[in-house]
Amino acid sequence: MRTKIRFETVQLDQFGKVIGQTNHTAEQLSIPLGSEILLKLVAIPGGSFMMGSPAGVGYDEERPLHLVTIAPFWLGIYPVTQAQWNHVMGEINNISRFKGASLPVNNVNWLDAQAFCQWLTDHMSSKFYLPSEAQWEYACRAGTTTPFHFGETITTDYANFQGEFVYGQAPQGSYRHVTTEVGSFPPNAFGLYDMHGNVLEWCADPWHKDYAGAPENGRVWQATHPTPYSVIRGGSWHDTPDTARSSARTRFIATEADDFIGFRVAMSQNK
Repeated sequence: MRTKIRFETVQLDQFGKVIGQTNHTAEQLSIPLGSEILLKLVAIPGGSFMMGSPAGVGYDEERPLHLVTIAPFWLGIYPVTQAQWNHVMGEINNISRFKGASLPVNNVNWLDAQAFCQWLTDHMSSKFYLPSEAQWEYACRAGTTTPFHFGETITTDYANFQGEFVYGQAPQGSYRHVTTEVGSFPPNAFGLYDMHGNVLEWCADPWHKDYAGAPENGRVWQATHPTPYSVIRGGSWHDTPDTARSSARTRFIATEADDFIGFRVAMSQNK
């Protein structure tokens, strides 16, 4: 079922203070999985953006800054929850450290996440997949060019991360030591929640050490040589705020899992 949703975003200054609130609308698609469990996705409009970080910001793996054009797609409003995971993969296969129906599933490896997407594709009328790294950053930014979609910094009032560390001039916050229910904090301008913090999210791409030679069409960047690593994005409850920046990227062995890693699904219109 498609509906128009209305929501409010928050803008923060370099001190983590609210300097603005903006109303937005987006198109939402709700797909029933069964037992009153819905998979909610939001329409991500196509567009172009500068991917990565300029000199003096971030790390070498986030460069060179380059223009990428993204076609429209759908993306999960939240990371996949344990209720959704249990329905698709079976509760016996839920080895999340932090348990709760509305908590993001964690302790899943890249192959597990791909299997979840394949089940959806096999049982629904559209193709589901892990977002490419470019799609993920484009969706996270939602038109912003600041380090976070909230603005110049972030605080634990607006995301779940290791709040004993700060970014820029923000105040020190809390360190919850656990995941939080999805949707606990304000969304970005596309209507996506938890893009900063809570759980790191698998992307479809294998790891590349930087963006030299990266595609400009937003598609998955396949490896020219075998690598055990896949990209994870967004930071987590366990990570510093620097790791949660829109352009921050890191890697993890695709066959391994940890309690700070989850994922969200993307969807195309046609199989």
